[in-house]
Amino acid sequence: MTSMSPSARPLLNRRLAEFGTTIFAEMSALAVRTGAINLGQGFPDTDGPEEVREAAVRALRDGRGNQYPPGPGVPELRTAVAAHQLRRYGLSFDPDTEVLVTAGATEAIAAALLALLEPGDEVVALEPYYDSYAACIAMAGGTRVPVTLRPGAADGEPAFRLDLDELRDAVTDRTRLLLLNTPHNPTGTVLTRDELAAVAELAVERDLLVVTDEVYEHLVFGTAEHVPIASFPGMRERTVTIGSAGKTYAFTGWKVGWVTAAPALLTAVRSAKQYLTYVASGPFQYAVAEALALPDAYLTAYRQDMEAKRDLLATGLAEAGFGVYRPAGTYFVTTDIRPLGESDGFAFCRSLPERAGVVAVPNAVFYDHREEGAPFVRFAFCKRVPVLEEAVGRLKSLAG
Repeated sequence: MTSMSPSARPLLNRRLAEFGTTIFAEMSALAVRTGAINLGQGFPDTDGPEEVREAAVRALRDGRGNQYPPGPGVPELRTAVAAHQLRRYGLSFDPDTEVLVTAGATEAIAAALLALLEPGDEVVALEPYYDSYAACIAMAGGTRVPVTLRPGAADGEPAFRLDLDELRDAVTDRTRLLLLNTPHNPTGTVLTRDELAAVAELAVERDLLVVTDEVYEHLVFGTAEHVPIASFPGMRERTVTIGSAGKTYAFTGWKVGWVTAAPALLTAVRSAKQYLTYVASGPFQYAVAEALALPDAYLTAYRQDMEAKRDLLATGLAEAGFGVYRPAGTYFVTTDIRPLGESDGFAFCRSLPERAGVVAVPNAVFYDHREEGAPFVRFAFCKRVPVLEEAVGRLKSLAG
């Protein structure tokens, strides 16, 4: 007897039909299978500050967070997040009504989009974009409208730039919100103060909400500066700002993120968030509260260390024959493979482990317009120096 499907309809919700296994899972599995150095997925290969790790151990032993923490997050962390925003940016938030702790930035993005979108709403997002953005917009029934960052120059160096006229033209009467990411993954672009001022003016003029992913806020290099868009006139009451401990303190597995927003916006996001994880990462919340209170010397040293690693990898990639876009922020380098005689990032990344013993990620997965991203490949430099040096040595075989 032939077994029959319980339904002729596909099992996966059609809103998610275009999304399969993430590229990060595919490439990480490829790294394991081939023994290649994994510069694809953006996680550090060392833990963060010992005192922060010990704070988590203390919380576990003292029974803090081992049971359900409060839905909005433990008071200590909400207070620490508010203090961080005030100290770093002069933005004042009430820990009780304007701060929400989430299971990493990924849940914060999902909760914000599920809460704020109705089916048919348009979301303008900067392309290329982190893959969860597209999936969360789809789950909310929204329509994504990409505005493509294109190769150009900044301060005389190759960089990906935002066309403000294209951004303005993308906004229609159906646009509900702008989804920003600065410092930007995967291109490493950091939007300037003038660019953000123009985006803010557009949001106010067209009465748009803004969801802004600022998880790389402390990873900006050289003359670049991170300026929260919530600090611009008319923006505090319309902006949902997302932060995370994982990228700043190198504990990505803890999944501790947060949202800061005006009370009405925060209430909306919390209404969706409570039906996702409800709560998460109890003991780690206490540890992150202590991390946020570390002296600025930690952030300075962390940024300098990452900048040196950026330069090591970027220089090595250039010597191997790649076109290199040296990032102004994040811990990723985007490269152009056309100088190597290649044009298909997917094929290149799938063959790279065998050719050079290194794993990277094709940027095309972050584009709706796949052809725009086809020749670009992303490498992560949040690894130990010997690992990066070994990777650079292997990649130089491509130049031969």
